[in-house]
Amino acid sequence: MRQTNSISVLAAVALAAPAVAEVRQAEPGGFVLAYKATIAAPPAKVWDALIEPGRWWNMDHSYSGDGANLTLDARAGGCFCEKVPKDGGSVEHMRVVQARPGSLLRLSGGLGPFQAMAVSGAMSWELKPAGRGTELSMSYAVGGYVPGGAQAIAPMVDQVLADQFRRLAEAAAK
Repeated sequence: MRQTNSISVLAAVALAAPAVAEVRQAEPGGFVLAYKATIAAPPAKVWDALIEPGRWWNMDHSYSGDGANLTLDARAGGCFCEKVPKDGGSVEHMRVVQARPGSLLRLSGGLGPFQAMAVSGAMSWELKPAGRGTELSMSYAVGGYVPGGAQAIAPMVDQVLADQFRRLAEAAAK
């Protein structure tokens, strides 16, 4: 039975492989990244995974190293935040600007090193029914001043976010 469950999860994850993952545009003043996949899970299940980043966010790209410290309050004004217990600190990764459970989550802010730069970012997660599954798409548009130009850092951000997108798809398919 365990082997059957493993095969089912592998099949669902295979379907979740991004059909589209790209740097759509990159210029000195900004860039746009986009990802899309069909996940073998209903939108409600994908949504539930999305709003629990501690289940899928790569801890190599966190301040605390522990998913239990990540929260996402999926309502307008809510925070995608992280507690940093080792020093009593906290981080606001992004702010929720629109939440439509099961279909759209839009956040605003600069991830990681962008917090120290004069940039802003808009991240949109869209979920659409696709047969028995969900078409999940995510875009991240960043604009502002990036030393050396945003086009230089876009491929690195793309690698990080493509990994996060893949990890979410895997978590939602389980």
